[in-house]
Amino acid sequence: MNDIAHNLAQVRDKISAAATRCGRASEEVSLLAVSKTKPASAIAEAIDAGQRAFGENYVQEGVDKIRYFQQTGKANLEWHFIGPLQSNKSRLVAEHFDWCHTVDRLRIATRLSDQRPADMAPLNVLIQINISDENSKSGITLAELDALAEQVSELPGLTLRGLMAIPAPETSYDRQFAVAQQMAVAFEALKARYTTVDTLSLGMSDDMEAAIAAGSTMVRIGTAIFGARDYTPK
Repeated sequence: MNDIAHNLAQVRDKISAAATRCGRASEEVSLLAVSKTKPASAIAEAIDAGQRAFGENYVQEGVDKIRYFQQTGKANLEWHFIGPLQSNKSRLVAEHFDWCHTVDRLRIATRLSDQRPADMAPLNVLIQINISDENSKSGITLAELDALAEQVSELPGLTLRGLMAIPAPETSYDRQFAVAQQMAVAFEALKARYTTVDTLSLGMSDDMEAAIAAGSTMVRIGTAIFGARDYTPK
């Protein structure tokens, strides 16, 4: 078994164990493999090991990978944009990705909807919540959620699927769980209002167990699958 296949198996086991501990079925939690800065060859290894959903933070890098795998006949993959989105890059996301996790203002949502090609299914979107109220992070406050969700749900090129957050690092499990639970409460309230809502994208390597215990349905894992990232200029 190669390293990436081995790592994937370990991560899936951890997800399953965390779900079992809190009385959930492991199928309730999907794994998004965060492949930013990683070459197509590494993604191909993950695909060979059964992974289908990949998260990219940089628009052009993600589009290049999507095109590469479409050209090599691997079209049954799911591509998630999970980075901050600038208006001038929205068309590329609308035209190539299946999901966008980082909708945090109506202007971006409207652009994504208008730019989504008519021959593609609506773009699945998550509203990003800045749950730890960090100046350095994108996202809206929970108080702003109802208004934005209503506006996004009415856009024809989008399907509102739920919420995403990147909580500030917390060393204690109790703190991680408390923050994750705030997200879970907001998610359940949103789910009660919109039939399309089914996804809470929450939890990374360090806080995955607390996120799953609180109710996350999708965890975003990168380094534990692909190894440390290389950020040196190409």
